[in-house]
Amino acid sequence: MTRLTSAVLAGALVLATITPTSDAAVDVGAETAAIARAVDASIGWFATKDFDLLFSTLADDPDYFVFQPESRGTVKGIQQSRERSAIFRAADARYLSHGIRDLRIHIHPSGEVAWFSAILDDCGEYGGRKVCWQDTRWTGVLEQREGRWVMMQQHFSFAADHVRDRVEKRDPRPPAAAGETPAAPPNL
Repeated sequence: MTRLTSAVLAGALVLATITPTSDAAVDVGAETAAIARAVDASIGWFATKDFDLLFSTLADDPDYFVFQPESRGTVKGIQQSRERSAIFRAADARYLSHGIRDLRIHIHPSGEVAWFSAILDDCGEYGGRKVCWQDTRWTGVLEQREGRWVMMQQHFSFAADHVRDRVEKRDPRPPAAAGETPAAPPNL
């Protein structure tokens, strides 16, 4: 065996030991189902106000991050999320419904990271006022920690053309003049 062949084989052996797990080692079906449950639970927890379920779906660290449709809704870190959850503890905060459709889940070959996109409908009642996010675009990144999938990052948004169309149906003035934005439930 030549030195070059030996070096190539040694290099290949090193790469084989540091290469992420292949798709074959990850049970994609089982992991996809677990991720779908975590995604649903991150919204559906409110039906029973199961705060333990909510926080079991979120990364318990300062790297957790959420972009909300409104700039003041940006969440930086799990502590901020815990503080904001107080609104959901109020007696007049009620779950009405939620629906997740067009859920697309992608799992990294390592089986340790996944990302998703979906359309979310999420309705609640706060202080006697019904508030809904309808046709909300939702994306997120999850990481597998200690055998469970947790949200690391989420991004919620409304398609500008849908918002404009809803505003124009309620107010004949242009959207900027109407000054309306979609009603948004307080989120974590």
